Amino acid sequence: MRGARRRLCCAFILAYGLFSLYAAYTVFLRPRSPPAAPRLPHRDRHGPRDHDALGNEEWNPWEGEERSELAAAQQRYEASLKMIENARSHLEPTSLRVQIWGKAAIGLYLWQHIIGGNLEPDDVTAQWREGSQKAGKTYFSFITGPSVVPGYFSVETENVVLVLNGREKAKITYATQWLRYAQALIETHKIRRVAVVLLGNEQCNNEWIHPYLKRSGGFVNLLFVTYDYALVNEEDIFQWPLGVATYRNFPVVEPSWPMLRDPRPYLCNFLGTVYKNSSRETLMEILKQDGLDKLCWIAAREQWQPQETNESFRNYQDALLQSDLTLCPVGINTECYRIYEACSYGSVPVIEDAMTPGDCGNSSMYHSAPLQLLKTMGAPFIFIKNWKELPAVLEKEKKMSLEEKIQRRKKLLEWYRNFKAWMRQKFINTLENSFLPNDKG
Repeated sequence: MRGARRRLCCAFILAYGLFSLYAAYTVFLRPRSPPAAPRLPHRDRHGPRDHDALGNEEWNPWEGEERSELAAAQQRYEASLKMIENARSHLEPTSLRVQIWGKAAIGLYLWQHIIGGNLEPDDVTAQWREGSQKAGKTYFSFITGPSVVPGYFSVETENVVLVLNGREKAKITYATQWLRYAQALIETHKIRRVAVVLLGNEQCNNEWIHPYLKRSGGFVNLLFVTYDYALVNEEDIFQWPLGVATYRNFPVVEPSWPMLRDPRPYLCNFLGTVYKNSSRETLMEILKQDGLDKLCWIAAREQWQPQETNESFRNYQDALLQSDLTLCPVGINTECYRIYEACSYGSVPVIEDAMTPGDCGNSSMYHSAPLQLLKTMGAPFIFIKNWKELPAVLEKEKKMSLEEKIQRRKKLLEWYRNFKAWMRQKFINTLENSFLPNDKG
């Protein structure tokens, strides 16, 4: 009886959402005849235009009001879509319940940026944060924070995704403790299936986790790992994007009208560490030789800083927002947070397309390292082999019209949104295919 009542309520919500969506379209989005414009004083057609916003577009005195109305209508439209999606999701039966244990900052990229979940409390310094999200047939719960320690929290499901940091020795020691805890839960039948999302080593030295994989006699069903790991096979080992620097509290950025359409005062930006005897020194020399550093927002430092001040973080975000291009020289690995952060603000990454020392490289599935995941997904970036190519890139940039740059930003923002949606669906499908019982006999 209770189930029938719940389905009836969900159906009512879905119907109400559809009606609201139609109403929003009818009132706000259906094309309407513009009001008769008052006759304006004659102006010389060849004279200056005070309101020339986008090149050849005619000035519209009601542009501000129309923009506000359009933005409000779009918000109502998206809210209706979200309500319908939620209602539809609740109508679908839950076939899989998964608890995610976020013990590395990359877990926040998975939860907030990819899955789109919320966390309570909002305070990023809280000792315990949690959230839940229904996606198709899967119900996710997420926990993170310093208070999440082995044996001191409720294990709510038989299926667990463990997010770990395996970048360096100290982190690996900590990650191993969590894997042993998960193994003990497997052996005592408190959980049945485990997947790991791993912030891998920047030189792809990830051999330490092999004994824990099911293929090697361990218990980990699936491994999602960052960087161009050569053992990625799209069967039980998958490449995962590095994402933004959530450990520095880089936010989920929502595109806005100014972000898309406003002119940006800088051709490019680079705010970062310049290591000795690296290609970053070459980059700085080229920028100074041609005077290009006057056209770009450049703030170089000699030593890496793990934590940002409020001012430096604000400057970094402003640089991304006010630059058409973001320069992405290689570090220890070609892939860096800066790539994804630039995408968040519609600033096109200019990437040094070079392999770095170590064991990263092509896998049996991909043959375009470095950044084979992004290349496979058709990332609309600018790839260069040497920073000596940069002056030609910036010269071309100078000749682009604002309208051309707007279209390029739109393409980049749409690509990044679709990329995250694709990773979300791939993650969910992979878990469901591995964790749900196979009914095919």
